[in-house]
Parts: sequence; structure tokens; C-alpha cells
Amino acid sequence: MTTPATADWALPKPGGPDPDSESLWQRIAAWWAEFSLQTKLLAIATLVVSLVMTGITFLALSGIQRDAVMNDTRYARDLGLLLAGNVTELVAQGQDRELADVAEKFWRSSRSVRYIFFADPDGIIYLGIPISASSSTAEGDLRLNRRLELPEELRRRPQNPLVRQHLTPQGRVTDVFVPLIRNGRYYGVLGLGVNPNETALASAALTREVTVAVFISIWVLVILGAVFNALTITRPVKELLRGVRSIALGNFNARIDLPVGGELGELLTGFNAMASQLEAYDEANIEELTAAQVKQQSLIATMADGAILLDADGRIVLANPTARRLFRWEGRNLEGQELVEELPDLLAIELHVPLDLLLSRGADSEDLRCSVGEPARTLRIVLQSVRDASGESLKGIAVTVQDLTREVELNAAQSRFISNVSHELRTPLFNIKSYVETLHDMGDQLSDAEKQEFLGVANAETDRLTRLVNDVLDLSRLESGRVVQFEVMSMRPAMEQTLRTYRLNADEKNVRLQLDAPEDLPEVLANWDLLLQVLDNLVGNALKFSRPGGVLALRAYAWPDSCQMVVTESNDDPEGPTCQLTSPLPRLRVEVADTGYGISAADQERIFDRFFRVENAVHTEVGTGLGLSIVRGILEKHGAQVSMASEPDVGTTFWFDLPLGEADQDELQLQAERRSRTEQLA
Repeated sequence: MTTPATADWALPKPGGPDPDSESLWQRIAAWWAEFSLQTKLLAIATLVVSLVMTGITFLALSGIQRDAVMNDTRYARDLGLLLAGNVTELVAQGQDRELADVAEKFWRSSRSVRYIFFADPDGIIYLGIPISASSSTAEGDLRLNRRLELPEELRRRPQNPLVRQHLTPQGRVTDVFVPLIRNGRYYGVLGLGVNPNETALASAALTREVTVAVFISIWVLVILGAVFNALTITRPVKELLRGVRSIALGNFNARIDLPVGGELGELLTGFNAMASQLEAYDEANIEELTAAQVKQQSLIATMADGAILLDADGRIVLANPTARRLFRWEGRNLEGQELVEELPDLLAIELHVPLDLLLSRGADSEDLRCSVGEPARTLRIVLQSVRDASGESLKGIAVTVQDLTREVELNAAQSRFISNVSHELRTPLFNIKSYVETLHDMGDQLSDAEKQEFLGVANAETDRLTRLVNDVLDLSRLESGRVVQFEVMSMRPAMEQTLRTYRLNADEKNVRLQLDAPEDLPEVLANWDLLLQVLDNLVGNALKFSRPGGVLALRAYAWPDSCQMVVTESNDDPEGPTCQLTSPLPRLRVEVADTGYGISAADQERIFDRFFRVENAVHTEVGTGLGLSIVRGILEKHGAQVSMASEPDVGTTFWFDLPLGEADQDELQLQAERRSRTEQLA
């Protein structure tokens, strides 16, 4: 068996598949993918119905055709059997003339019989109508001498008639072969050619045409139904589906404009109305969300603590100004950067494990303290995971950074203060107890001079305890927020009283006290007792740091609000540029200056901090470190601020400005509160 050759059109073309056919297939696939599942199912159902109807029509046509064939076959068989029954005896007797007459009459009487022939047992045709000779010829001329190749089936079963059909140029003909048997003897074969029954053919043709018309009508109805479905249902549904998808994606501007009536039209109208309401609602929500976002950003930006927001991958989304200041990120674009890469190396190492616990291991919060920067700052970093409503998916991490440097310093200073106060209290108490106990136990054995000495020491230690307790109480009163009562007073008497108090101490250290204040100083609005305490602390500190033979000056003068500088054209003026007062003098400046050892730049930054003490090789007297803090607190109550300038081995000057007597007391109190809040934030 040879393999058939493959057609050229079935072979693949060189260079791959045809791009036109591929693009056509892609277009068909894309077109099919646009339809919804319901439309696809409807199309498949329509195709199945069409195929079923096609099959039914085919079976019906086949049945009609088969019935027509069977009718023709049965009719031809009946004719053959009828003729065979009439001529078998004539064939057996060899009466060819009579046989020819009967056959011709039979042929002429039926228009459906096309031909009749007789064959002997050897298959040789000896009589045929209408192909034989006429009846006027001799008897010997009636016989034909043609050999007939009988069908194999007739040869196998010669006693049974055989019916078959074949096509001729004049149309379909039914062949009937009837064996001629009489008394068990086989005399040959009778063959008839019968034309189909015209009535049956006409009926079958009519039935076939009706069936085909019904089939075509069904297909036309299916196609029209599909087109109607596409125009009236599928397209609006597809447009509605696209609109719903647009709404789901947040595009509330989607509208559907199709001329559709009925329920679908109402549905599209309702969709457009819903989209309009959603658009209006979205605009209102956007405004509210924008306002809320602005408020939230303002709140985060004004937080005293640092705030950093990370995404689910540990990258920075937001960092407020406080966090930028703490980590020195000013002016840098941090969005999308990993937090650990933007932190100092040591802090990144400490933060790596807590951050990994939140990002990878599902922890909720972590808290750590660390020290960064130079000078070192103590920070508390709190990491809190941000999850969705179900609590399963991590959305980000909120990082709060608290600067605990001042708190740590205050705690350390407080510890030092408690230690110092304990030491200061223990030392004078021990001395007082020792001397009083000695006087009590050995009073009769001591001389009057020794008794006086012991009582003097006990008295001095008592004064020392009193000063210490008073400093603590003063600081407590200043921090309690108690309202200070002001009155109009003159500054010069307070300055004179302070210098008289320290006259003996200055003479003992060989320090000259100097008062530089005119008699006509303007009056100020202040509290007499608190102002005396300020002068006492400043002069006392200045006297401690003064060298023997030095000068301690206490000055007061009016301080101008503004003046216009006038520069002379000549360079001969030794005074340099001068100014003329052009406005009233709203303040009175008070200065305390000494020519002592001075204060270093590092100590100047913390000189006004509570519990801070300046210790050096010259001044070693133990104190509480509260004097200048008390001074600053008192002056803040007056709406003033204390300042200083110092140079080591040159001297130190403290000064402050007091409001004049015409000042508004309420305004002073407001200024004091503002200064207090500023100091707390700093």
C-alpha cells in the first residue's frame, strides 16, 4: 500500500505560519473574548440547536428518499413477479412468438416499464423489448444472441428475484431480475427495467423541498434571533458591563448612551443616574479626604516627636520635620528609600532586628532606646505595625522617635541634685549635732571662748541649711505657676541694698564693689522681693568668681527701643558712629559685671540649666546649682530674659531688661507664659 502524496496546500509555508492567517485568527479570538460567558453559552446553544435541526432534517430527507426507493423497488418487484407468472409457462414450452406478444402488450400497457428481456440459463438474451424484431419477421428472427452478465447475487441465489437501481442518461431505472422456474426447473431470467413512480417522486420532491424550506427557515430565524440578541440585548449588556468595570476602577464619569427602550433602557438610565450620584459622592469624599489628609499632615508635621511611616517593605513613605531634624535629613528626598540605609550605622544595626520582627515575623510592636550623634542624644524609637481590618495583612509600620536627651539629663541632674542636697544637708546637720552634742556633754569643761566658737559654727551651719532649703523652695514656687504680683518700684534702692549685703564679703576677698546708676532712673514694674533675690544670686555668684583686687560693678540704665545711626564723613571722630534716640525708652537694663576668671564656652551653654554647677580649680565651693535657674525663672515671670557674655580670664557680665512702670501687667504675664512654653519646647 503506497502512502498518498501530500497536497501542496497542506504543507507549511517557508518562514513560519502565514501572518495574515495568524492575525485573522487573533482577531477572531479577540472578538470572541469580548463576549460575556452568557453570550458565549447562548451562541453555543444556538449552534447546538442548529446542528440538531440539521441532523433531523438530514435524517428526514434520508427517510423520504429511502421510502421513495423502497416504493419504487416494491412496485418494480411486483411487476416482475406478475409478468413472470404469466410468461413462465410460455418460456417452458418454447413459444417465443406468444412470449413476444405478451411481453410487448405488457410493455405497451404500462408506461413505467422501460424494457423487458429474457435470458436462457446460460445468460444469453434471446428476447428483448423494445430491442427485438417486429412481429412480421420470421420466427427465427425474433431471437437475439447477446450474452448477459448476471449479478453475482442472482447467481448465488437463482431462485430469488433481485431488485436494484442504476443511473442512466435518461434518469434512474429500477432493474428487476426474476428467475423463471417451473416444476423446479430453471428456464432462465426475466429482466425488467422500470421507471420510478412519478407520483411518488413528486411527493418525495415536495416533501424534500418542504423539509429544506423548514430547515432554511429555522436557520434564518436563528440568525435573526442572534442578530436581534446582539443588537437589543448583548450590546447593551456589554456596554453595561464595561460601565460597571469602569465604576469598579474608580472612573465615575462612565456613562452609557444607547437608544434602547423597555426594561434594558430603564436599567441603563438607572446606571447613569447611579454613576452621577457616585461621581458627586466621590467629589464630596475627595474634598473631605483632602481636608482630613491636610489636617493629618499638619498634625504630623507639628508633632514634637519624630514620626516616620514605612510601607510593607520597610521603605520610607513619610517623615515629619522633627524626624528629619533628629537624623539630619533636612533637604533630602527620602520617599522610597529603605530606613536602615538612611540611619547611622550603629543605629541601623540596633534597629535591624526589631524591624525584621515586624516585617517578617508578624510582631505587633517593638520598643528600643539608643544613643546617636555627637554630642550624643538619647532616643526612644517605637515601632508599631499597621494592618488591615482583618489584622492579617501588613500595610506598613509607624515609627515614633522621642528625644529623651533632656529627660535623661534632667534625671541625671536630679540625681546629682539629690546627692548634692543630701550631702549638703548631712554635712551641716552633722556639724550642728557634733557641736551641740559637745556643748551638751562637756559644757562645764569648756571655756566661754570655746562655747562661743561652737555656737558660732552651729549658727553658720544653720544659715547654710536655711539657704539650701530656701533655694529648693524658691524653685518649687517658681515651677508651681503661682501668679506674681507686680508694683511700680525704683531699681536703685534694691541695688544699694544688695551691695550693702555683700560689702563685708567683698572686703574679705579684696574686691571693690561699684554702683553705676543715675539717681533719676525710671521706675519699673516688678516684684521687690523677687528682684532682690535675682540681684542677690547674681552678685553672689560674681563675687565667688572674682579675683582678689578685682572690680564687681552693678549698673542700670535706660535701654532705647531704636535709634538712627549717623556716620560722619570724617574719620577723625574717636567715638565712631553714634545715634540719636528717636522713641521713648521702654526698658531698664540692669548689668552685673565682674573681672573674675570667666566661664568657658562649653559651660556657658548650660549655665542656666537646673542643678548645673561650674567647678574649676579656683571655685571649688559645693553648691546646689539652682541659683541661675532661679534667676531665669524669676525674670521670666517679669517678661524678661537673662543673658550673659563671658571670656575666660577676662570676666563675666549678666544683664536683663525690666519693663517700665507704664507697662501693661497682663501683657507681661502673657509674655511670661509664652517664654515658659518656648523653654519647655526647647
